Amino acid sequence: MSASTETRAAKESLKLVVVSAGASDPSSTAMLADRLAARTVAAGRERGLEVVVSTIELRTLANEIAAALVTQNLGPGLTAAVETLAGADGIVAATPIYKAGVSGLFKGFFDVLDNDLLIAKPVAPIATAGTARHALVVDEAMRPLFAYMRALTIPTSVFAATEDWAEGGLDGRLDRAALELILLMESGFADEVRSASWGSYQHEYGSAGGAELAIDLDSDLMRLATGG
Repeated sequence: MSASTETRAAKESLKLVVVSAGASDPSSTAMLADRLAARTVAAGRERGLEVVVSTIELRTLANEIAAALVTQNLGPGLTAAVETLAGADGIVAATPIYKAGVSGLFKGFFDVLDNDLLIAKPVAPIATAGTARHALVVDEAMRPLFAYMRALTIPTSVFAATEDWAEGGLDGRLDRAALELILLMESGFADEVRSASWGSYQHEYGSAGGAELAIDLDSDLMRLATGG
């Protein structure tokens, strides 16, 4: 039995965490994220897997996110969100699109996370907007963000403009994304990577916890970079 198989056998259920940056209640962004989560649960059930869903509503953490961006101190709600993400087997990351970019709330949340938190975790990036002109933001902005954090995004991007909600094509993309996500969650890839090669990552550099302050600014290279 492989290490990944043993890890799956030891787990009673797989944990799916939905991160939603929808600013209103109800929110089309949250609705789309919930639909993908529900289909992932159904896809898991078809494979004999139990998937437990937790949701992080970023609008309830807006003040803590803003404070963390300038102080690097996490409030209790943000700390709980980080702990939830740390235990996730898969993530649905959903944002509305404003002016051809992800929402500031969404970007701010991931900016305050430690860069190592999501290593190898499967992520389904999804977005909503009022017009299809924003469709490429998922691939041009969200995928690079998660690539930087060394997460593993699923092949299918899910984007819904206003007109997409009444079309059958959205359901097909959701089904495809759900299958891709549950397959990656089931594989145990993230657990295997972390157990086998965690020490090979440069955890001390570029993390959001202030580790960049530990860089030696008095080296010859840094003095040259700053014109000294």
